[in-house]
Amino acid sequence: MKPIIQGIRFAIFTTCMALALSGCNKMLNLNPIGQLSSAGYWSSANDFQLAANEFYTYEMTYSKLFFDGGSYNNPHSDYRSDLTATRGNVFSNGSNAVPNTDGNYSTDYSNIRTINTLLTESYSYSAPSTIAEYVAEAHFFRAYEYFDLLQMYGGVPLITLPLQPSSDSSSQLFAPQASRDAVVNFIIADLDSAIANLPLASALPSTSLGRITKGAAQAFLGRVTLYEGTWQEFRGNTSLANTYLTMAVASSDSVIASAQYQLFQPAALGDSAQKYMFILENEQSNPANLGKSANNEYILANRYDQATRVPSVNITKTMLANVFPLSRTMANMYLCSDGLPTTTSPLFQGYSTMTSEYENRDNRMRYNMMISGQPYWSNAKYHIEWNWSATDLANADFTSFNPTNTTSGYNNQKWCSERDVPDYQESYDYPVIRYAEVLLNYAEAVFELNGQITDAQLNISLNLVRQRVNPTMPALSNELLAADNLDMRTEIRRERTVELYTEGFRTDDLKRWKTAETQLPMDLLGIQWQGTQFQTTWPALSSQPLDPNGCLILESGRTWAQKNYLLPFPTQQLELNPRLVQNTGW
Repeated sequence: MKPIIQGIRFAIFTTCMALALSGCNKMLNLNPIGQLSSAGYWSSANDFQLAANEFYTYEMTYSKLFFDGGSYNNPHSDYRSDLTATRGNVFSNGSNAVPNTDGNYSTDYSNIRTINTLLTESYSYSAPSTIAEYVAEAHFFRAYEYFDLLQMYGGVPLITLPLQPSSDSSSQLFAPQASRDAVVNFIIADLDSAIANLPLASALPSTSLGRITKGAAQAFLGRVTLYEGTWQEFRGNTSLANTYLTMAVASSDSVIASAQYQLFQPAALGDSAQKYMFILENEQSNPANLGKSANNEYILANRYDQATRVPSVNITKTMLANVFPLSRTMANMYLCSDGLPTTTSPLFQGYSTMTSEYENRDNRMRYNMMISGQPYWSNAKYHIEWNWSATDLANADFTSFNPTNTTSGYNNQKWCSERDVPDYQESYDYPVIRYAEVLLNYAEAVFELNGQITDAQLNISLNLVRQRVNPTMPALSNELLAADNLDMRTEIRRERTVELYTEGFRTDDLKRWKTAETQLPMDLLGIQWQGTQFQTTWPALSSQPLDPNGCLILESGRTWAQKNYLLPFPTQQLELNPRLVQNTGW
């Protein structure tokens, strides 16, 4: 692996906005950005726009989150959390070691170098107002990359120049890592610069859909400051925590007040709206035949189109059914339809059958997970008529789903197409930032800042998310909590986990809350086998270890040390930069 100063891209595949970001793939052949001279480039605003297009390839998407290195092991993936039944994951069971190289580290710095090139060239450009938007995009994406590094490693070197391999005299070439606070403040400063010069979503022309907006930068600032505010709060740094949490409330509230976004909940889809949002395409991909223009929830999305730009990864086959097993922790997160957890709700039907625990639950449970005996479609065995007729059912992938006994017994259907589309050609957009997250960020930041949250504040944020597909579920309120002896922080975190699962948040949430040391050493569990229908259906599991409640133990002996809250710097980077100090404990 090359050192960060040699992470120069030798080809930049930039695309015109009307094509790349709205779907098309026509490539523009440019000189390598690290080799562009002022004489041959950076002479027009269009040059800056084309260079900025490269930054959009840095966004999170399916290939990065689910298929990273073929291991489904992106640092932010739920595979590293307690929500999936992936045995032997060294990051979730605390047994990872110091690597020699780390592509996440080197890629982020390679991206930062490319961004710094545009910013450096902008300083001497003769008409700065004509490139202000592209400079703002550069500030956004530099913040985006540094936040990625912060979540993984904490304090890291702050590089603000497009360093060249020959620039050995540069003071930044072998810079020590900046403090965590310095990195956070640098990210905030970049986002403030971006916000000042980005347009509102409503001001974007149709040819620019997918570009960064003011709302996207404000939403991302809310994400960053909530993350750091709670990181500091649960490590005893109250004053610093309150500073960041105040920013998180203000940033998220700005997005809400802008009225630029709304949750996707068309009446035609009823309580299935959220399910179909994640697989929304311009081809018929849902019973109401709605297209992407109906979705105003995605604040920033990695955009795809079947005819011109597809993710080129096998999303449905990777995420459907027994391929992507979930843990008992995830299943137990879902409330009952009365707004109470299974441990207190009189509506909970127990575990006696293979389907009883799915009854009277949050609708997201049946739309995210798969229930034994129910029909399910996929891109291989798709909906024909979208009306669940006999013809439609006969073409289902599972006419009566039967979970296998080789995994946890809990199975996923989120992200899985139901239309006639070849493998690798699903074209639903990936939500880099969506409005539901902003609403949840606001609720959590308000509560953590003040130690309380009013019902009015819950009703403009968390309850909108909760009742999007659960219109009859009681709203979360202080009265409900008091009547049933519930804890507000627990319920806010539950809502976040359920809403954002498999979107790359849970692992980082456990770290910022400082609960990974409690959650991740727990035995990884599957369904309750003993004394249930599973015991008679799966007698071959009689030798499987069980917990005291008769649940399958999928993995035990899990650990988590304080050092695991941050990843170790790869040894090669330590050798290349003697001033880089390894994270504590590694």
